[in-house]
Amino acid sequence: MSTVHLQGNPVQTSGDLPGNGDKAPDFKVVTPELDEVSLSELAGKKVVLNIFPSVDTEVCALQLKSFANKLAGRDDVAPVFVSMDLPFAQARFCAAEGVDNAITGSDFRYRSLADSYGVALTDGPLAGLYARATLVIDSGGVVRYSQLVNEITDEPDYEAAMAALDDL
Repeated sequence: MSTVHLQGNPVQTSGDLPGNGDKAPDFKVVTPELDEVSLSELAGKKVVLNIFPSVDTEVCALQLKSFANKLAGRDDVAPVFVSMDLPFAQARFCAAEGVDNAITGSDFRYRSLADSYGVALTDGPLAGLYARATLVIDSGGVVRYSQLVNEITDEPDYEAAMAALDDL
């Protein structure tokens, strides 16, 4: 269990985020087309995994758009964005914002990141949603960068994640 904060108040997560050097746990999420995608299906690609509470909040929207922009044109990278939002909300957001290079996944069906990545918020007003986190996973499935954002209302460290990606 880890502690993050929501507007300065401590909130617990369901476990611990995988760290640098750990094998990234597989997950299965639902895409806007109601298909499923898993980490194992992305084997051989570098993955920037962004986890956030809800695309319908300002900081989450910024996180999705910022990483999508930074990863535009990077065919060697799969930018994966996961929340508990329904896939329809994710599709609506990406269409409205012109984001066409993101793999969005809803974990509403399997909650596969809740335990394996330890990101489910277990108390506080956002209980049941996910904490904000970013992981860079190499083409062999090993975590090379891991950040559980301490204050949920803060953006992740884009530059550190991109530097880790560029080092692969």
